[in-house]
Amino acid sequence: MVLWVLRALFIVLISAIAFSVGGEPGAAAGLGQWHVYLMVGAICIMVAIIAVDVFIPRKSLAALSGVFLGLVVGMVVAYGLGLVMDLVIQAYAPDVYSTPSDTGAHSLIVGLKLTLGLACCYLFISFILQTKDDIRFVIPYVEFAKQSRGVRPLILDTSVIIDGRIADICNTRIIDSPLIIPRFVLQELQTIADSSDKLKRNRGRRGLDMLNKLQTNDKVEIKISDVRLPSVEEAADVDQKLVEMGKKMDGRIVTNDFNLNKIAQIRGVEVININDLANAMKPVVMPGETVTVKIIKPGEEVGQGIGYLEDGTMVVAEGSRDKINSEVTLTVTSVLQTSAGRMIFGRPEGEGYIPPRRARAPRAQT
Repeated sequence: MVLWVLRALFIVLISAIAFSVGGEPGAAAGLGQWHVYLMVGAICIMVAIIAVDVFIPRKSLAALSGVFLGLVVGMVVAYGLGLVMDLVIQAYAPDVYSTPSDTGAHSLIVGLKLTLGLACCYLFISFILQTKDDIRFVIPYVEFAKQSRGVRPLILDTSVIIDGRIADICNTRIIDSPLIIPRFVLQELQTIADSSDKLKRNRGRRGLDMLNKLQTNDKVEIKISDVRLPSVEEAADVDQKLVEMGKKMDGRIVTNDFNLNKIAQIRGVEVININDLANAMKPVVMPGETVTVKIIKPGEEVGQGIGYLEDGTMVVAEGSRDKINSEVTLTVTSVLQTSAGRMIFGRPEGEGYIPPRRARAPRAQT
């Protein structure tokens, strides 16, 4: 709405200027005889400018900066070449400037200078627009980068919305950054929710429920991003769009996807992995401490039982195979950290650890 008001104001001002310059129709002096032509020309110029503004919606501040820099450099170079041209003319044809009546030579020199200036401006603008990404090599110790003010936004991936733990994290008030949900992530959730596969459909509906839960949470700021960036729109899949959006917005991607995590790190985008966060928040258990766990299934070795803590940590209990569906108190013997998570090994409290016997290979008969 503001843009259309600005365009209407622009039309009114340009029309007023054209009317004031042309004077009243039929005026004997000034530009009155050109009144109609001036008004038509002003209208054509206004239509052309507004058409360029409307039909080119994707504008780049970097391109505008490149045009400005190229124009300044071109004008400076053209001014220097003009001085050199004046010196050359004064050295080989001093009569040109000393004879005011020679208007043809003066017009030729002015025309050459204007042509040289336009050529310099065009060449430098074109050169800078084509090499604006390499400008840091011209000024080795200065690199122009967007400076982010305040907290950096968190861009949510589809997997982390479906997972749902981000909603519980938001309830702790530990997140003070705005959560950005791109429009293409929302569209992917809707596509998954409309899938013919029952499992995918349930996952998609869970993601939409989690999204609704996030939007109704007053402890965090949620934004549905409709910003259309050329580099983001040109990306092939959702993962590449998230990476490009993270680079443009200087944000951090929140995901559970291992592949997206690696791709984003390669591209220089920071990632927050909810699985890594959950592993980091698990309580630390030291050897010699006691834990109480319910044995739910037998282990792989003889006499072993398997149970799980509330945070999902697997506990391997020695000598507890016969205590399935019962709670036992274990003394921790060792803790093993693997890529899949943390494993705790223990034995029933008050009992010594007896390693299982292994069958010996039969001796060869002689």
